[in-house]
Amino acid sequence: MDFLTSSLLCLLLAWLLVQAFNSIRNGNKSSESKLPPGPRRLPILGNILDLGDKPHRSLAKLAQIHGPVMSLKLGSLITVVVSSETMAKEVLQKQDLFFSNRTILDAVRATRHHEVGMTWIPVSPLWRTFRKLCNSHIFTAAKLDANEYLRRDKIRQLIADVRRSCLKGEAISIGQAAFNATINLLSNTVFSVDLVDPNSSDAQEFRKTVWGIMAEAGKPNLADYFPLLQKLDPQGIRGRMTVHFQKLLHLFGQLFDERSQSRKSQNSTASNDVLDTLLDIIEGGVEKLNRNHIVHLFLVLFVAGTDTTSSTLEWAMAEVLRNPQVLLKAKKELEEAIGKGNPIEECDINRLPYLQAIIKETFRMHPVVPLLLPRRAGCDADLCGYKVPEGSQVFVNVWAIGRDPSIWENPNSFAPERFSGSEIDVKGRNFGLVPFGAGRRICPGLPLASRMLHLMLGSLINSFDWELEGGVSPNEMNMEEKFGITLQMAEPLRAIPVLV
Repeated sequence: MDFLTSSLLCLLLAWLLVQAFNSIRNGNKSSESKLPPGPRRLPILGNILDLGDKPHRSLAKLAQIHGPVMSLKLGSLITVVVSSETMAKEVLQKQDLFFSNRTILDAVRATRHHEVGMTWIPVSPLWRTFRKLCNSHIFTAAKLDANEYLRRDKIRQLIADVRRSCLKGEAISIGQAAFNATINLLSNTVFSVDLVDPNSSDAQEFRKTVWGIMAEAGKPNLADYFPLLQKLDPQGIRGRMTVHFQKLLHLFGQLFDERSQSRKSQNSTASNDVLDTLLDIIEGGVEKLNRNHIVHLFLVLFVAGTDTTSSTLEWAMAEVLRNPQVLLKAKKELEEAIGKGNPIEECDINRLPYLQAIIKETFRMHPVVPLLLPRRAGCDADLCGYKVPEGSQVFVNVWAIGRDPSIWENPNSFAPERFSGSEIDVKGRNFGLVPFGAGRRICPGLPLASRMLHLMLGSLINSFDWELEGGVSPNEMNMEEKFGITLQMAEPLRAIPVLV
């Protein structure tokens, strides 16, 4: 084993030396000069060290020097980063066809997820089938309206759980509470059961697994930058991702098998949930789908749907508590439109423009995915007169666009009022605010996430007053981030609910 390891390391060293020689020898090729400008590159590593532990911020600073279309070399991988509204529109809409596929991260090769996971597979018949399922059977307005009672029930449970903590004078973890409500809403929509007991350690363990997936996928990975290293998995990222994936796939596989078996019983009754719908499609032969496709679809829906929603809600509450004038204005709107302490219905959301503005402002300052999942250039493309070579990856830095002073006045200030009377939304039509992406790869769960965020935030504000744990004052709050594919608060927000 020692001999094998030493041999591999010698081969790797030799390969790196060859790459370094080629990098130095070819550094001034004309093809390189056609790339967008960018920071100076080190031999072999290129710009890997420039990423830091918060790549969205590092890349935003570099863009201030090198411009809104910038190129980097991450190992052997050419990477283009766009950081302006105009360039985002170019990539996500005007040239969407050329940039519609993903760069496959080595982490998501775990359990061969990249071959069947809707997020990662190329635009293809299978991808179109998945999108059709989401757009026609899961996230349609009619389907969401039909299961509105589930969201109402989960919001009531959330408020009841918070009220119990309120009566005890205990602080709650805002992000965990939002996660519990979101995951059980999704699981009831899909499986007609609660996946976790909010008061048990299972809920925390589930969230830990989901964040583990986001964190591993978001880490700079040498196996992505030097393909020769993929078999070695030098940082162990794919190995840890395999453990996380297998936990969830095993759970979803069990639920799939139990339902599939129960449907064969003469006494079975239809649940009319998403799983029943998908089983009808499989058994009817309408689409070429199988068990493996469905459990990986569930993996995508639950990982993306729970983490993004709960993280956004946590950021929104943090900003509201950090800006007391925003909280007072939101409470006043809710009291006038709904009545203090009264439950909020989905039909009320349109009468709450300031609440909607808070959510938009949260998306602007704390986009759920700060660097949209990397696109892959399907052919040589042109951006602003620069060449984007076929096979290179393209990032859209929506965090940088949300802080762009040429678009937003006082971009580092949380000011929901900036959206007063504005037609800007997050549906992929306004490229200064695209937290869910745009074009054919826009997040299909946007309609559900929007409903849940407004309901949860409005209910927490209207039902309780809030005090920060430990007597922390608003201006002392820790707003530091921790980076994964999604952006979470480095220090979870904990606050004490007080009855209004």
